[in-house]
This record gives sequence, C-alpha cells and structure tokens, in this order.
Amino acid sequence: MRLPILPLLTAVLLAACTPEEVPRIADYRALGELRVATREDAISFRSSEESSSGFEHDLILQLGERLDVPVSFVVYPDVTRALSAVMNGEAHLAAAGLARNERLPLKWSAPLRDVDYVLVGRTDAPSIAHEADFHGRLVTVRRGSLPLEKLERLRRRVPGLNLHVPVADGDQALLEQVAEGKLDLVATDRLHYALAKRVFPELHVAWDLPLKSQIAWAMPMDEDDPLAAEVEAFLTESTDSGRLARIADRYFGHVRRLRDQDIHAFLLRAQERLPRYRRYFQEAQARTGIDWRLLAALSYQESQWDPLATSRTGVRGMMMLTAETADRLRVQDRLDARESILGGARYLAMLRDELPDEIDEPDRIWMATAAYNLGMGHLRGARAIARSMQRDNTSWWGMKSVLPLLSRPEYAARLKAGAARGGEAVIMTERIRNYYDILRRIEPPHLPPLQPRGLQLSRSN
Repeated sequence: MRLPILPLLTAVLLAACTPEEVPRIADYRALGELRVATREDAISFRSSEESSSGFEHDLILQLGERLDVPVSFVVYPDVTRALSAVMNGEAHLAAAGLARNERLPLKWSAPLRDVDYVLVGRTDAPSIAHEADFHGRLVTVRRGSLPLEKLERLRRRVPGLNLHVPVADGDQALLEQVAEGKLDLVATDRLHYALAKRVFPELHVAWDLPLKSQIAWAMPMDEDDPLAAEVEAFLTESTDSGRLARIADRYFGHVRRLRDQDIHAFLLRAQERLPRYRRYFQEAQARTGIDWRLLAALSYQESQWDPLATSRTGVRGMMMLTAETADRLRVQDRLDARESILGGARYLAMLRDELPDEIDEPDRIWMATAAYNLGMGHLRGARAIARSMQRDNTSWWGMKSVLPLLSRPEYAARLKAGAARGGEAVIMTERIRNYYDILRRIEPPHLPPLQPRGLQLSRSN
C-alpha cells in the first residue's frame, strides 16, 4: 500500500527530531552568531563565489544587526533538511522560502509574503480545462513543498495522474526543464513562475491550484528561546517602517513589467545582436565598475542594440546620447557603437557618483538609471518632493511612487527644471531591471584576471 507523500514527509521530519541524541546549539547570544538553515532559491537565497543575496537573505542580515551578532548561513539541499536542522537543534531558525505548515512541531514567524500556487506547462502542451484532463499527465512537485497534499488528493480523484517528487531540484531548475520539454507539468508558486517566464516565454499557467499560504521563518518549539520574541519585534518594525516592502521590491517588485512579446524580442536580439557588442560593454565595465550586463540592459532599452538608432528628439546611438551630453563626454561620433557605449557608461557612472552617500546600492544605481532618462535636476527635485511628503527619498522603492507626480502642474511648479515625464522614467528603469535580471541568467559575469574569491558558505547534506 502506497502512503500519501505529505504524511510520509512529515513522518520523516518528526523521526529526524532526536534532541536527546544530538546536542542543541547554544542560543544566539551564547554562541555569538545567528545560525540560519537555508537552501538555494531564486527568491529567498542565492549565492555565488563572489557574494550571496536574496529577499530573505537581506532580511536575515538586518535581523543579525538588530541582534548584534553575525549571521552564519548553512545551505541545505532541500526544505526537508533545512526544517530538520531546526528541529534537531543544528540551527536557530530556517529561512528558505518556507510555506507555513502548522502540522510540524515548529514555531512560525509572522508572514513575510503571501503565495499562491499554480501548475506550469508549455504553451504547446495539451490544455487542462477539467480535472479529468490530468489523466496520463505527469506533475512534478518539489520535495517538502506545500502543494504535495493537494496533488495527492487530486491523484486519488484522477487515478491516471502521476506524481514525480525530485529530491533536490529547486523551482527554477524544474521550470527550466519544463521549458526544455523534459518535464510535463511543475507545481510552483506564482512568483517563481513569473521569474522563469522572463527567460522562458513558452511557459504558461496550465492550472490554478486551490491553495494559498504565507512564507515565514521556522523556529524551535522552545518557550525559553529568546529568539522568537526578537524576530516578532523585528518583523513588526520592518513592516511598519517599510523595510519589508523595500526589500521585496528590490527582488521582485518589477518582475511583471514585460509582456511576452517583449521577452521574445529581447531573447532573440540577445542571440543575434548582443555578441557583436559584448566586448565593448565589458570594456565599459572595466572602466566604470558597472556590470556589463546592466549597461547592455540599459542600451537595449534605449536602442535595442541598434548603433544607428535616432529618436525624434535628436538622441542617437547605442546609448541614445543627446548632442550636449556627447560633447560633455567627448564622444565624437554618437553612431560609433564603441564610443556610444563607453560614453553612456561614463555618463551613468557620473550620475551614480553625484548621488549622496546616504543612498546605498542597489537603490543608487536604479536612481542613476532614472536620472539617465530624466536628468539629475529632475531627480533632485523629485527627492525634495519626497522629503516634503515624508516619503523615503533614499530608496528606489520610495522614489518610484513620487516620480510620476512630476508631470502634474502642482508638483511641476516646484521644480526649477519644470514638468517631467517621471512615470516614463519609472517604467524605463523597471524594464531595465528586468532585462538585467534576464542577462544575469543567460550571460556570465565578466571577471577581471586574478579577482579574489568571495564569501564561502557552509553547506550541509
């Protein structure tokens, strides 16, 4: 007799919880660090030899600052092992894109974000209009994920439905396999789907699962543990101050800005046009320190990588420089691809360096990108308006709600440079953020020789 998958996983987790056999680590104060169980995930935590980042990664680092202890991330292969690490006393908490599961003997934090779940397939696969259409289909669902129980119930109603539960593959890897035709259907949340669709426009939502949840952090069921109260206070303050919204916007506030046809065109031109100019973008990175893929994304938004592009207002070339800006940068021929790219990169770097030190990355580069379109004078004016409205003028999250106001007469009257199409600058910047994310998925970084290796993370089996 085959056991349902979710109860079986729960039993595995419970069996792993043997505190009498494995000594629990000391609390974060006595240990002198906050030990966090996580996993590689496109949204929550991602790492490379140079650095680590992610929505929950950044939040956890700020929690560590509040607690006045360093953070140690231990990367586990999947959700099941990350949760077991908390129950076994190997970690203080788990932050790994975890959907709340009240059946487990864990204490859950306040929610970080809401999630809903879908089944994703290819647009050319047979459609699903009714449950009976699942007969003969294979659904892949990540081990330890919340949709398992729903799919088990669906399989009992549709005997011809087959489930595949891989051990370690994450959502993005599974969605890529769907795009390549290696998998039929994959259960994931809608945000992971939106991220993958920017690179694989052939993906589509085949079925909406009747399932909603919330992402939260998991901690031990220990009434004497001081961490839970600190986490609750931190998340309450992060919500009230807007910190939670700012970090969320940094990682996925822009992902639905592109239409399918925009993605198709970008990926096609990335194959056909970008290779001709890659070396110029990489040279520009070497001169300015700005990632060549960001410069390429800016150039695509400006000209679609057409060195002869010319607008009705007279801006020209790969980076669409005005005649005045080109003269300032000593660009002799705006239609020369290399000159335009190097000049546009210098201009973006100048704008970035003009911003005050209180603006941190990546907000700094997104504000500079908006100024590339809008002009630094208008951006300064918008920041002054934001201050008068008690908005955050040091973050892109705060400024992108203020910039569209620059076209309104009552706000334009307060600007030395007059009215501006600030809404267009927001749209342009958000599109560039998307193009940059796509290029980071499909193009390797340009690393200078002998670049020192970066942060090394602990990994556990």
